Amino acid sequence: MKKWFWGLLTGVFLTMGLLAAFSFLGWYLESRPPELQPNSLLVLKLEGEIPEQIPPDIAGQLLGGKGPATFVSLLENIEKAAADSRIKGILLEPSNLQVGWAKLQQLRRSLEEFRSKGKRLVAWVDTAGSKEYYLASAADRVFLSPVGVLDLKGMRAEVMFFKDTLAKLGVQADMERIGEYKNLADQFTDNSMSDAFREATTSMLDSIYGDFLMGIASARRHSMEDMRKLIEESGPFEADRALPARLVDQLLYEDEVSDQMKKELGNQEVHEIPLDRYRRVPRSAVGLRGGERIALVYAVGDIVSGEDRVDPLSGKTMGEATMKEVLEEVGEDDSIKGVLVRIDSGGGDAFASENIWRNLLELRKKKQMVISMSDAAASGGYLIAMTGDPVVAESATLTGSIGIIYGKLNLKGFYDKIGVNKEIISRGKFATLDSDYGPYTPEQRQRVQALMEDFYRKFLAKVAAARKMTPEAVDQVARGRVWTGEQAHRQGLVDELGGLERALELLKEKAGLRPDARVEIVEYPKRKSLLELIFGRIQRRDAALPAGLARWLFEWQLLERLSQRPLWTRMPYVFEFR
Repeated sequence: MKKWFWGLLTGVFLTMGLLAAFSFLGWYLESRPPELQPNSLLVLKLEGEIPEQIPPDIAGQLLGGKGPATFVSLLENIEKAAADSRIKGILLEPSNLQVGWAKLQQLRRSLEEFRSKGKRLVAWVDTAGSKEYYLASAADRVFLSPVGVLDLKGMRAEVMFFKDTLAKLGVQADMERIGEYKNLADQFTDNSMSDAFREATTSMLDSIYGDFLMGIASARRHSMEDMRKLIEESGPFEADRALPARLVDQLLYEDEVSDQMKKELGNQEVHEIPLDRYRRVPRSAVGLRGGERIALVYAVGDIVSGEDRVDPLSGKTMGEATMKEVLEEVGEDDSIKGVLVRIDSGGGDAFASENIWRNLLELRKKKQMVISMSDAAASGGYLIAMTGDPVVAESATLTGSIGIIYGKLNLKGFYDKIGVNKEIISRGKFATLDSDYGPYTPEQRQRVQALMEDFYRKFLAKVAAARKMTPEAVDQVARGRVWTGEQAHRQGLVDELGGLERALELLKEKAGLRPDARVEIVEYPKRKSLLELIFGRIQRRDAALPAGLARWLFEWQLLERLSQRPLWTRMPYVFEFR
């Protein structure tokens, strides 16, 4: 027995020692700045998601890596490259991007700012949809593979409805809402869009599509109407049609781009450096030393009670308990001169949203604060922005959705199908309010409506106070309607259109810093340690699911959560424009 125990103990210590050695070796290799040659070209291969926060990554921690590039780190590296005399240009290669239009607008501006420093920006694509082409069109020159395709054919919004699916299972979604535009309920109680749902979705689609057309038309020297006609009547474009349509400048294979760049740079040797290596170049090496510390607090994901977690379907969630700890930590740090709250959330649990909003109010008593909206800051995500501080949104940010839903799943029909019978003994006419064995009674439905109206009235009051509007005026632009940032700005729901750079300018002004002052961005919540990742209850996201199935399952998951927390401030998950 003793030999077994000592053998086990030795194995544990040996394993821990090996983990520590690998971690140190990985840290050492990854922390060394690369040797950067003059006349270098930064290669940005952008694919899939560009997360706001670093996702949990046990393997990366073991090897000591920095983890995948986040959206802010991508922007910082573009800024760094602009200041780096060794970087002569950027080669942009976007493919299969899974980011929202607000992030694309910010990223495109950063690339245009890089060009304004007199540096080259070229893009190469093989198959590009609207998102990839929108980014690529910002370049001096756009190269397309001779066998590539520009998949430009307009833009659409797809909406799923589940009423019949639920009926086949014997399930009824018994849901109430405040606001005719609060359309999350419609997906489960109807088979098609209501007039209000169609109006709001059409309006947002036109706004985002208009921005897209304006951006690419200006870049490619077409009129907006000519570009619209070209895309809608002639797309998609194989390479031999894209070139004469002046959508691209040249047809080249990927390996030919370097030779072309060599010619354009006076036949000088071109050295390519990928982003994952260039990230190791410290900002101080190019004169971008930090100054006063600014906290960048991420408010990202579906809002839930308890701690942050990673959901297999919806990704990272925003836990109210985690946010409380983070905001208290920031508030107690005397070195932090201001706070940027970066919101990327469609909302979620109404009570958790309320608690996060309350904690942000406490933080603003201690720190200067500005709100920056990313792809979405709607419903509960909009509520937490209502601190009275300046709110900056991109023109394509999905925001607003000021409204309430309340509901449950009635599973009686499903139980009947599988031969399950329930007997319920209760005391009180509202005791079965959240029972899944039947719909709401008329009296219960009245009680539900009263609960919703109370929360909605308080929601309106919070927005009215923050936006310096009357509750009646807020109600006119509320009622659950989702707006783009451009529309929300016209309605008085946000202060300015812009991205992180504009939010930072406003924060410097509030904090009494010079406009050109260098700042050190400190990100919160901080990256989890290796032990926290290993021993924490983190579920890994299943990336193998087809997108359509994953979305269907995610919508079902939202509905199932209503049974646990019935009052929600959340916008629909359907607003993906592509």
